[in-house]
Amino acid sequence: MKILLVEDEPAVVSVILRGLSEAGYEVSVALDGASGLQMALDNPSFRLIILDVMLPGMNGIEVCRSLRKAQVATPILMLTALGTTENIVMGLDSGADDYLVKPFKLQELEARIRSLLRRKGNTADTPVSPALPLSRLRLADLELDTDTKSASRQGKNIQLTATEYRLLEYLLKNPRKVLSRMEILEQVWGIDFNMNTKVVDVYINYLRKKINRHNQPELIQTIVGLGYMLKENNQDEDTH
Repeated sequence: MKILLVEDEPAVVSVILRGLSEAGYEVSVALDGASGLQMALDNPSFRLIILDVMLPGMNGIEVCRSLRKAQVATPILMLTALGTTENIVMGLDSGADDYLVKPFKLQELEARIRSLLRRKGNTADTPVSPALPLSRLRLADLELDTDTKSASRQGKNIQLTATEYRLLEYLLKNPRKVLSRMEILEQVWGIDFNMNTKVVDVYINYLRKKINRHNQPELIQTIVGLGYMLKENNQDEDTH
C-alpha cells in the first residue's frame, strides 16, 4: 500500500519511513510542499498522504487546499507541533481528514492510518423515504443531496466545507438520536480515540450558524452531558 510522506525534518522522516516500511507500507518522501503537491497530483496510486504543516516554501495548509481544489480525494493526515483547537480546525477546514500533534508515538500514527483507510467503507444505515431519490436526506425543511454534495433549507442553498458536509450527513442519517462527541469523532473523522472533542463543538457551532442563517428554528439540539441530537421542533412532523 503506497503512502506519500511530505515532511522536511530528517529525524521525523527517518522514524516514519522505517516504522511504516516495517509495517508493510510503501512510502515515498517529499521534503517540501511544492514537491509533495506535484507528487500527489502525478501519482493517483497513493492511498494516504501524511502532510506536515510547517514546510519550506509552500506550507501544508496550502498543499492540502490545492489538492482538494484539484479534486484529489486521497485521505490526508496532518502532522504539526501546534495542537490548539484553532490549529486543528484550520487543518481540517483546509480539507485534511485527521490531525496528529508532534511528538507522537509510531503506534498512534499507525492506528490513525488504519482508521483513515477503514473510513471509506464505514457508512451508517440511511433512513430514506421511498418517495425521495435515494441520494436525498431530509429532516423538516433541511435537505442534503449526497450526489451533488449540496445542502439547502427552505430551498435556499447552504455552502458547506467538506468537514461540515460529513457532519451534516451523519446527523441526517441518525435523526432523533443522541450522538456523543466520541461517536461523532469516530463516524465523521474516522477516529476511534480522543483526538480533541472540542473540535466537534466548534464544527457543530459552524453548522448551526449556516443552517439557521435566516433565523429558522433550531434543528441541532445540545443534550447536556451527552452530546447532540438532530430533530425538528415538532416531533410529529414527517421526516426522511
